[in-house]
Amino acid sequence: MSADPTNKVVNQAVGHAVSQAPARSDKSLIAQRFRGFLPVVVDVETGGFNPNTDALLEIAGVLIEMQADGTLVRGETWRYHVQPFPGANLEAASLAVNGIDPFHPLRPALSERDAMTRLLGDIRRAVKDTGCNRAVLVGHNAYFDLNFLNAAVTRCQIKRNPFHPFSCFDTATLAGVAFGQTVLAKATAAAGFAWDSREAHSAAYDAERTADLFCIICNRFKGLYEETLAVE
Repeated sequence: MSADPTNKVVNQAVGHAVSQAPARSDKSLIAQRFRGFLPVVVDVETGGFNPNTDALLEIAGVLIEMQADGTLVRGETWRYHVQPFPGANLEAASLAVNGIDPFHPLRPALSERDAMTRLLGDIRRAVKDTGCNRAVLVGHNAYFDLNFLNAAVTRCQIKRNPFHPFSCFDTATLAGVAFGQTVLAKATAAAGFAWDSREAHSAAYDAERTADLFCIICNRFKGLYEETLAVE
């Protein structure tokens, strides 16, 4: 989890919910800003690279909120540890990178269905509260996270997935354009944020840094966006 002192951490038996209290969002503005889509950052930690065969081990979602002046800010974070689904593949190389022991007795993991149901339920409520039509996934190399999310939704037979099935915002691409960096750690540093390598490969930490990166890039383009509104 992030060590950001501005966050209030609420410990739960099976996951961690992290809330932040920025200025209250103008709900109608964020719906207008992204054509009815609500950007939600998602990061996953997995047991490999194949979303259909390899385990989903951790998933985090971070809301993007909009202040009354149109500035984007990082909002609430949800993170869940996930039990490998039955028959899931676990690659030793992937576990070495993310440092996860899927079967540690003290690991507060939920079943994949329970974790996905909780996370997507919260996101559906956020979509409704903001007056948006559906969520759009924001991720660093978003294709990877979206594929794992979609595969888990299919395995769990979840009927009400709030995310668009294929559209996404990729901060690796955005950061490459804005800062000339595509690696999350380097892009985060180029954007002026601290990077703690000890926290990296935690789904919550990576998702929060990705959210910060997305917000600062969008805020830098705020003037250009407002120019387009002026000519409509």
